[in-house]
Amino acid sequence: MSRPAAVRLLGVRAAIALPLTVAISAAMFWVAARSPFDPLAGRLGGNYQFATESQRAAMREAYGTDVPWWQAWWQWIGGVARGDLGFSSTQSLPVTTVLAERLPFTLVLSGAALVTATVLAILLGCVAGMRRGGWVDRLCTGLAVVFAAVPPFVVAMALVLIFAIGLRWLPAAGAVAPGAEYTETGMLPYAVLPWVALTVSQLPWLLLTTRTAVVAGVQSDAVRAARARGVHSVALLRGHVAPVSVLPTLALLGTRLPELIAGAAVVETVFGWPGMAAVLVESAAALDFPLLAALTVGAALAVLAGSALSDAAAVAIDPRVRMRA
Repeated sequence: MSRPAAVRLLGVRAAIALPLTVAISAAMFWVAARSPFDPLAGRLGGNYQFATESQRAAMREAYGTDVPWWQAWWQWIGGVARGDLGFSSTQSLPVTTVLAERLPFTLVLSGAALVTATVLAILLGCVAGMRRGGWVDRLCTGLAVVFAAVPPFVVAMALVLIFAIGLRWLPAAGAVAPGAEYTETGMLPYAVLPWVALTVSQLPWLLLTTRTAVVAGVQSDAVRAARARGVHSVALLRGHVAPVSVLPTLALLGTRLPELIAGAAVVETVFGWPGMAAVLVESAAALDFPLLAALTVGAALAVLAGSALSDAAAVAIDPRVRMRA
């Protein structure tokens, strides 16, 4: 294992991430400023059409929506430097409060789905790859190809139709019963269907990648030599196939975070899960710059961190891997 090289790689990626994140935040403000939506309409709602032009101008000045995008971005950067993420006009709460209330729901759901999908992909991919052409391989590959082509919202709606409406085994939406407090035991039945839907959306490519890597590992000269020495079954997989097959899966994990974030937003919307999906849509439609900027930068940091960690893990596991940035 090459831990010093992995630490150096993480240091380089961290140094690159800071200016890149600043640039992403500026690009978000620039793109949002060119949106055809009027942010004042999002703040006023149905009263927007009844306001006169002079009233709209006064309210734009009061809300600060009439300033150029670069000035709004600079003010936001200054607030972030002071630990102030701003005030969300769509939620009528400080952005830090919105994140504190909703982000844990998204993190728990996304993290549980990613861990489950990764474990299942490794287990099933190893079994399918070690027995290439068998019924397990054909079944796993066929299902993975099918579900890779199915959008997450279709999977979510099918789960609702079958298990919530048809069988009535699980609730269809929400996180707890109406009027109940958020508790782990109370939320568990409501989290099952979103968790399954998000897991299914992440599983296919991880499974196919692991299966392909295992097949390639089985055909390598090192594995053939091990088999000639009498090494078979679990010992062959653990000692010879898995070490050369884990790197493609690690690399893919780092690139799956954008799709995981997008899939979580879709799944949360379908199931009414009280995560970041609803506020993300509202902030984008109403040009809620402080909240939209925080969500955009947070998603960018998550992607950069996932890519850096997966590459660092590859460098640490296999000293033959060389990455400079």
